[in-house]
Amino acid sequence: MSRKRSLVRRTATLAAAGAATLVLAACGGSGDGDNTAGHNGHGATASPSPSTSASASTSQGQHNAADVAFAKGMIPHHRQAVEMAGLAPDRAQSAEVKKLAAAIEKAQDPEIKTLSGWLTSWGEEVPAEGAMDHSTHDMGGMMTADEMTGLENSSGKAFDTAFLEMMIRHHEGAVEMAKTEQADGAHGPATRMAGEIISSQSAEIEQMNELLGKG
Repeated sequence: MSRKRSLVRRTATLAAAGAATLVLAACGGSGDGDNTAGHNGHGATASPSPSTSASASTSQGQHNAADVAFAKGMIPHHRQAVEMAGLAPDRAQSAEVKKLAAAIEKAQDPEIKTLSGWLTSWGEEVPAEGAMDHSTHDMGGMMTADEMTGLENSSGKAFDTAFLEMMIRHHEGAVEMAKTEQADGAHGPATRMAGEIISSQSAEIEQMNELLGKG
């Protein structure tokens, strides 16, 4: 009887040991599986995505101090050109001068709105109307208040000559400002606008010199 009990006890012990081994093996396997899953969960496909998106977003909205200076300088510069062009319909004698003035107004008025929109989106202040009278005396090609009054008080051939001579200087100043933006700016749309200003206003300078008989 006692030998029988001993055999039963030994069999039970072996069975329990076997079961324990199986449980340990299973736990070990499960732990390896969890570690693998955890590693995959933090793999290259998941985490770089947000930072990549943030980087792309930053790149698309990139601008620098040169872009801000370009926009803040070109707005009053364009406003004065549009003001000069607005005098032509009632004062110019030459049909070519009237046509040129209309083209200048048509091109530069929308650019003022675009430049203002950039400054607003960058959290910068848009130059107030009339800022050219107080803060832009040293800006390339800008007319003084006396020059603007003289142009406004002229008419006929005298207006044509004054308008062309003044607008050539004005355009030359804008071209220099645009070249600075192309060299130093970081905002793609702004540097592209600068390129368009250089191209279109250089062509208009040639046209105005021809109208003055200097071409």
